[in-house]
Amino acid sequence: MERIYLDNAATTPLDQEVMAEMVHVMSNYYGNPSSIHAQGREVRTLIEKARKTVAGLLNASPAEIFFTSGGTEADNTAIRCGISTFNIRHAITSKIEHHAVEHTLSMMLNQGAIDKLSYVNVDEKGNIDYNHLEELLSGNQRSFVSLMHANNELGTLTDIDRVGALCENYNAVYHCDTVQTMGHYSYDVRKLKAQFIVCSAHKLHGPKGVGFLYVNHDIKISPMIFGGAQERNMRGGTENVYGIVGLAKALEMAYSDLESHQQHIQDLKNYLKDRLVNEIPDVYFNGETDEDKSLYTVLSVSFPAMEMSDMLLFNLDINGISASGGSACASGSNIGSHVLTGVGADPNRPSIRFSFSKFNTKAELDVVVEKLKEIVEKNLVV
Repeated sequence: MERIYLDNAATTPLDQEVMAEMVHVMSNYYGNPSSIHAQGREVRTLIEKARKTVAGLLNASPAEIFFTSGGTEADNTAIRCGISTFNIRHAITSKIEHHAVEHTLSMMLNQGAIDKLSYVNVDEKGNIDYNHLEELLSGNQRSFVSLMHANNELGTLTDIDRVGALCENYNAVYHCDTVQTMGHYSYDVRKLKAQFIVCSAHKLHGPKGVGFLYVNHDIKISPMIFGGAQERNMRGGTENVYGIVGLAKALEMAYSDLESHQQHIQDLKNYLKDRLVNEIPDVYFNGETDEDKSLYTVLSVSFPAMEMSDMLLFNLDINGISASGGSACASGSNIGSHVLTGVGADPNRPSIRFSFSKFNTKAELDVVVEKLKEIVEKNLVV
């Protein structure tokens, strides 16, 4: 049985061209990039070339790009170092952020690194209440704001230009978790009013274990990881050279076909959405689904209450279909999705997140709908 993979928001298949680039580097370049001899200088050149590629795609300076082990480290560095460097005592986020953000800020509050953690209101579809955000920003102290571009479970998009403008008006530091959107939307950091954005390569057909943090040149933060002078004294530790090269290649490929991939994947999302509504009774969707309000790679589906609803994902899995019930980072946990709880979703209705990539087809979605119909009809509560 050939499996159907619809969990691309968790991780994407490694593109073969990216793999070929990485294998070439693995086979031919082995020097430590911190060494001053020829082999070391060759590898240092590869890293700086990758940095220049990433910076060019974002309209950033190479000095603003710092390679990390992924989005979680990048988020942690931005939050912990941004807050401590500027001695900020008030942070603002939402209750539907990724745990890399929400848990980090909660830890800082519990440890006394900040005095106050405020949560901006969100509606039942995961939209930020911008008036409430402005109210939270209008206090007497400088704030650190961490709000993601697209929710990883719902797909709902935040107007990051509007958030950035509000933060600028109130002299706040703005960190935006862009893990789900990097490589899927075009960024111009010269226009974006965010001090920090992040990337995890495995979300855009690159390798796992590598990402980057963009830090606007107008600010300078202290490092989080010590032990060496790597990344211009910002991150100690020998660089993941193969991963860095793969990240740059993956992002370059994503930008080269951005519009065509977006159209292909949006068509898939619309197709599945329409088929589910027509084929399965009482189905609806979590979060926004309009094209201008929703991340085109994600569709969160709420199914009617059914017998053994907690087995829906398992039933899909044994039928060769990979999807997710929420954030992949919480897999194996018996705690429900904090995102769905945060938007007031009905706990009696099982939810599945389908997330698409350039490799998916409508033929696959036809199979998914037929399998879902069988499962729902067999277990539907009447």
